[in-house]
Order: sequence, then structure tokens, then C-alpha cells
Amino acid sequence: MHKILHIAVSNIAGVPFEFVRAERERGYYSRLLTFTPNPYGFEEDICLHLPLLSDPLLRFFKGLLNYREPDVTNLRTKPSRIPPVWMPKSRWEGWFFRIRDQIWKRKVWAFTKRFDLFGFDIYQLDGGLGFTRGGEIIRELKQKGKRIVCCYLGSDLRSRGVIPAIDGLSDLNLTVEFDHLSLHPNIHHIFFPFDPYRYELKEPKNKRLKICHSPSRRRAKGTERIVPIVRELEREYRVELVLIEGLPHSKAIEILSSCDIAIDQLGELGYGICSLESLSMGIPTCTSLLPDYESYLPDHPFINVNEDNLREKLIELIEDEGYRRQKGWEGRRWVEKYHDSRKVVERIHELLAKETS
Repeated sequence: MHKILHIAVSNIAGVPFEFVRAERERGYYSRLLTFTPNPYGFEEDICLHLPLLSDPLLRFFKGLLNYREPDVTNLRTKPSRIPPVWMPKSRWEGWFFRIRDQIWKRKVWAFTKRFDLFGFDIYQLDGGLGFTRGGEIIRELKQKGKRIVCCYLGSDLRSRGVIPAIDGLSDLNLTVEFDHLSLHPNIHHIFFPFDPYRYELKEPKNKRLKICHSPSRRRAKGTERIVPIVRELEREYRVELVLIEGLPHSKAIEILSSCDIAIDQLGELGYGICSLESLSMGIPTCTSLLPDYESYLPDHPFINVNEDNLREKLIELIEDEGYRRQKGWEGRRWVEKYHDSRKVVERIHELLAKETS
């Protein structure tokens, strides 16, 4: 059985470790190596606690270099180059990453004395990053005959692009984001790995219905348009808006489980992990799906909304308890059918076998 090492900046939204958990259930020896702990309390495996990621020294350098974080929105991108490629925006930024690469390489090599970094068969880069922007360690793994998988998880491919030194080494490119299919000429879509069986089906009995929205970044979720619509409905119906943000994951799930209707996002990017959580609890879930994405998901359970019809669609759910229950049950069954992490990892290993045969 293959030994698999997942490498990620952090256990973002719990996705990297969900791959690991499912692979372990399938009999693989699988580990997750992260650079920094996840701030929302998602599970950790091996964390290197690398510097210059989110510490005060990094903020100092960013201020010194007048660095601006990539803009994250809820719109699809149309880059001038396919795939989009990461390059330093200035000679100072290039200098910063060269210095950080040197610091990180020393720490990673020291770590290999305690941990058999080169003893795995497959290395999955969850986010498409290796240890350094120069890709030296991944190149050495490739030279030793290891298989390299790049799995893009979110805005990494949209706002950052591929790392040139790593993209050319990858045996298989994967993405959990539908719009990424137009951003890379050689990439396969997989469903978010998720375990719906960790969530209990709920039937809240709230006299005042709770409509929840859980933005990780408000601009990326269309929050500024969602909130006024629900606030208006609060004046007309027995409903209340529940905003879930900036909380540890366990607390966010506790609040979500008490809600009756969920709104994921408005925009062009579809749905995320928070939709899978609400659907797994049997909570009817609203999100925006563009026509090409909706046709890709012919049996999806979402209430497809946009800025113009969100109010109308919410009223349908508010006024019809049977409709809410029906969409909730459809949602749970759909997540089990497509997103079960065990099925997702089986698909990955089928694709990898084809690509490397």
C-alpha cells in the first residue's frame, strides 16, 4: 500500500486532513505536514511552525515592501496567461522569498533528521505549493522517483497562480473548484472531500426561523448584498439573521446546527465547505450557480439564487416547511453520493494510476 504525504500551508477548512483521514480508512499510510497551525482549530498532524507566514515579522516586511494581498472576490478570473503563473511583483518581493526559502530549507532539512521526509511514495501538495518558491525539495523528490500531485483548493490558482518550478514536476493536477478547469490546460475536477456521517441530521423547531450566513471573507461571499435582503425579511416575517464568522470551527458548527436555512454565497464561484456542512445537517442551502456549473451538477440540491431573486427564494423556504424539509433531505443524500471523502480519494488514485501508467 502506498505511503502518502500531504503538504499544505495549513489545514485550510479541514480539507487536507480529510484527504488523510479517508486514505487511512482505505488502508494507506497517510500524513499531513503543515507549515503553520490553522487559526480556526482544525485538526493538526505534523506542523513545522515555519516563520514568516503570519507572525509580526512578516507583517513588518509586508509594510516595508508596501505589499498588498491578492484581491479575493466572488467572481471568476480571466487571466492573460493560462495557467496563471506566480511571479514576484517587485525585486524586493523576489528578495523576500529568496531569503525565506533559505530559512525554510534549513528548517526542513533539520526536520528530516527526525522524520523520514523522503520515505513516502506520493506527495500531494494541497494548494499547489512545495516548501519553497524555488521548488528545490520537490525537485529532489521527483528525481528520487516519487510521484507529485498538485491539488488546488481555493483562490490559490485564481489569485496566485501555479508555482513554475513545481507545475512542471507534477504528475497529476487536481482541483476542487469548478472554475479552475478554465485556468489550467491539464487539470481534473474532484469534489471536496467531506464526511457527512460526522454530522447529525437536524430538524430545528424554531418559532422564529434562523437564516444563517457564514462568510470567511465577506467580499468573497457577497455578504454586503445578502445581509440587507435578510434584514428586510426580518421586518416582514418571523425570521432572524445569524452571521457566523471569526469563530473556532466547533463553535461555528454548534451555531449552524440550530439554524433552519443557510445562505452560502452570491457570485460566480458556486459553493464551499460551509454548504456541505449545512446540507449534511439537512438544512436547505442557497447559493449561486452559473449555468455551466449547474449543468455540471444536474441533480444538485441547492436553491440557486442571485441578487435579484434571493428575496423571492427565501420567502418560498420561509412559507413552506415541507419544501424546507424536502431540500434538506435531498442535500444530505447528495453530499453522501458525491462528496464522501472515501469516494473522492478513490477517484484521485484512479486518476494517478492512469497518468503514471
